[in-house]
Amino acid sequence: MNLPPLKLGELIARVPIIQGGMGVGVSGSSLASAVANAGGIGVISAVQIGFKEDDFELNPKQANIRALKSEIKKARELSPQGILGVNIMVAANDYEDLVKTAVEENIDLIICGAGLPSTLPKLIKDSKTKIAPIVSSGRAALVISKLWIRKFNYIPDLIIVEGPNAGGHLGFSKEELTFNKHLDISSITKDVLKVTKDLEKEYGRHIPVVAAGGIFDGKDIVNMIKLGAEGVQMGTRFVATEECDAHINFKKAYISASKDDIVLIKSPVGMPGRALNNKFAQLVKDSSIPVTKCYNCLKPCNPKETPYCISKALIDAVKGDIENGLVFSGSNSYKINKICTVKELICELAEEANKLLD
Repeated sequence: MNLPPLKLGELIARVPIIQGGMGVGVSGSSLASAVANAGGIGVISAVQIGFKEDDFELNPKQANIRALKSEIKKARELSPQGILGVNIMVAANDYEDLVKTAVEENIDLIICGAGLPSTLPKLIKDSKTKIAPIVSSGRAALVISKLWIRKFNYIPDLIIVEGPNAGGHLGFSKEELTFNKHLDISSITKDVLKVTKDLEKEYGRHIPVVAAGGIFDGKDIVNMIKLGAEGVQMGTRFVATEECDAHINFKKAYISASKDDIVLIKSPVGMPGRALNNKFAQLVKDSSIPVTKCYNCLKPCNPKETPYCISKALIDAVKGDIENGLVFSGSNSYKINKICTVKELICELAEEANKLLD
């Protein structure tokens, strides 16, 4: 038995793996197109995507929109037949403009987290673009689904369940991550599947569920498939690939990391984040870094009160300054020991999973 394909309406990914959107600049057109060409769903992160544009410092909003258009076009040129998505944070100040831009560029899938994407169905109206919220509980899946059905008569094309072992911003409090030993991707996925099954009975439409957060190998993929998920989302594994858009220093940081190097840090958005321990992480642990330039990127962020500028921290890291930048990482990055191609990685994952399914 082989891994079943992931079906989103007329879109069929022969490998049920969505590559997680990683910002700033970690997952761009190079990585997304490579994943799409290998049979998965490649995802571009829209978070401060315009950081390389000449006018980013002066006009980040327009730079981000211009860069998103450019990255989608590049990805489509590199993968004309593959399935491509964009990850857009609801908490971003230019959220709606980025969604509209992605739709204009005929993106296949828009994935939204870091907030409640309450108006998303309206923003993709009359397009073929599929939409998927990221949730961290069955309750969240029910709330967003009921809201979309009531306001727009729209059922999610896909629901992504992100567990506590993901990298970057997490949808859990520090107390939950520290003390709740029963909090794991399997239990949360089961809760979301109960919600989707009830919705399917009520409204007569299937809602695929994809599990994310700490998925590392073929065994993890099979466990989620047997649980009832129809695929997985993986971010961390794709960082140490040749096609990843991040600086080589960023990739090497993953390879060099030990289990003890992965820490929780405070984030300007109010929730904890998971990252690699470095000079920056130690500095913001007990103090703050004054913000000298605000990019007006996040709705909850007040530059006068924030512990540091997350845009600058992420940009510094993706450019290669891994000591003074913020290096987001999933909980299993310490297991990575080499850089390979995306095709090699996906083949390895599929082979592992297929053996276990047989």
